[in-house]
Amino acid sequence: MNFLQGIWDWFWLLFWIFAYMVYLFALFYVIFDIFRDRSLNGWLKAVWLIFLVFVPFITALVYVIARGKGMAERSARKQVEYQEYSDAYVRSVSFASPTDEIAKAQALRDQGVITQGEFEALKAKALGDKY
Repeated sequence: MNFLQGIWDWFWLLFWIFAYMVYLFALFYVIFDIFRDRSLNGWLKAVWLIFLVFVPFITALVYVIARGKGMAERSARKQVEYQEYSDAYVRSVSFASPTDEIAKAQALRDQGVITQGEFEALKAKALGDKY
């Protein structure tokens, strides 16, 4: 009986740890959303935060119910912004077009840095040909 009691104690401990982590995640998500929302003025943000400090569970629940649609829209908009920023960054650091790569390889060949065979290999690679 002692062993079984120990298992249930561990089960409840793990359950409450999980529940607490979910609660903290939701609380911080609400706090981040309050600061992300440009439609709220500073006073309303302060009121939401004060209520989150003194009555956190109920306030978070009310916030999600009352402003949940706006939370989802802001989150989706932010994801699109992140994706656009990431795409722009990748384009800025990615390789140039195939014609630019071929022109660079041709300049290296003309300078004598690479051989004709190396130039042909770089040209084939830039064009996506298989060797």
